[in-house]
Amino acid sequence: MAIESRRIERLCVLSADDVCTIDGKARSLLRTTGIDAGAEPFLEIFSGIGAKVGQRGRVTFPERVIDDALDSVPNRVLLYGRGGALPLDLGGDKVYLGTGGAAVRILDLEDGRARDPTLDDLADLAWLVENLDNIDFFLRPVVARDIASEALDLCKFYTSLANTSKHVMGSVGSVNTARDVIELASLIAGGRDSLVERPIISFITSWLVSPLTLDRQVSNVLVTIAEQGIPVALSTAPVAGSTAPATLAGLLVQVHAEELSGIVLSQAIKKGAPVLYGPVPAVADFRTMGYAGGAIESALLNVACVQLADWIDVPIYADAGLTDSKLSDVQAGYEKGMNILLLAMAGGDYVHHSAGMLESMLTVSYEQYVIDNDIIGMAIRALQGIEISDQTLATSVIEGVGPGGHYLTHPHTLAHIRTDEYFVPATVDRQGRAAWEKKGAVDGRERARQIAREILHRERKGFILEDVDREIRNRFDLTGCLRGPGNE
Repeated sequence: MAIESRRIERLCVLSADDVCTIDGKARSLLRTTGIDAGAEPFLEIFSGIGAKVGQRGRVTFPERVIDDALDSVPNRVLLYGRGGALPLDLGGDKVYLGTGGAAVRILDLEDGRARDPTLDDLADLAWLVENLDNIDFFLRPVVARDIASEALDLCKFYTSLANTSKHVMGSVGSVNTARDVIELASLIAGGRDSLVERPIISFITSWLVSPLTLDRQVSNVLVTIAEQGIPVALSTAPVAGSTAPATLAGLLVQVHAEELSGIVLSQAIKKGAPVLYGPVPAVADFRTMGYAGGAIESALLNVACVQLADWIDVPIYADAGLTDSKLSDVQAGYEKGMNILLLAMAGGDYVHHSAGMLESMLTVSYEQYVIDNDIIGMAIRALQGIEISDQTLATSVIEGVGPGGHYLTHPHTLAHIRTDEYFVPATVDRQGRAAWEKKGAVDGRERARQIAREILHRERKGFILEDVDREIRNRFDLTGCLRGPGNE
């Protein structure tokens, strides 16, 4: 059973003065140093709203330009699934955690070997997530290697939408593909207006390359998405000591400046365009300069970013759940558990990478989704805190039982043990050793694999109506792309 989050007292790693200082330093950086915006049409877009265009494509931002953008950017974004589920209300008082990444490897469910992901894997992962109650959304997690690159983006959205009713997010590589994916989703949603009103898809755009350099190709995609009014995460991914200062505070100044410039660009394209503040700050292991996805410093940075997003009142596309482990072991457990719990307690609106990821962002495994579903469930249970009421204080029950009595069969106990008072993870074992050994001494990873197999063998329902599926295939060349369940 899925449990509903609520925000208890938020975890902070920065004081209010710290947040104000970082915001001020980032604004100063944009006024004096700015970003490299390259060439047209972006120079014209920026100059049209009062930004200053200098030599060689350098753009700086007066305070008024930043404030105007923050005045028009929405402070709440609703993301929808299908099937009657409540929308993900980003900027409200809930925390949502889901998948992430663009992994190039997957651990085979049967033999555990790392191999190339396929479109079948993407469909299976979408169905797996559909049946894992604590995972709130499906951000395309793998790069299918068995389909031509020019067809990949459209196929990945189609395959995802055909195999889960949860909200689907992904990236696209070109303006034309962005338009096609929006049209595809419009057909499923019942029209373009319906899609804009109740977006069942959203996008990620890594529109800026750290430090402070606009990627023109991806920014053209951002222009198209913003014009259409579809929600988009503004993703920048600076790495401390590599593409950002080595100090955590310095990285925060840079990434906040980058995010502010993205908000300015999106609002210059279309006032009110729904965007997510999307930093993906990271640290390196300075012994090797390798990416350290599971580092505790990554969690500190992401909690700080939640505070910065709250400061400017924009929903955040936050990051938690990476591990540097290559399989579902103890390292994966403690790195993921620490990061996910801290980000949930900080109040991250839309927390990606929270399910399935291994080896930083390179690998996923079926069993890890099941394990992470439990980790997320535990984190959300922590957010619920302890309910204090006459019923839960149970003073009359204590008085009635009295000294030396017991509560096991008391109606109060029976009424509360099956509620959200207790969360029982599916993959844990709480038997005694003798009972555990008698049942095969199965560890948590194997229990998760068994659960994944059972889910994948369930009869699948179709999430795209047959007549809509025919219309989609008449409109688009989906050769090699899997049909949805019920549309074989």
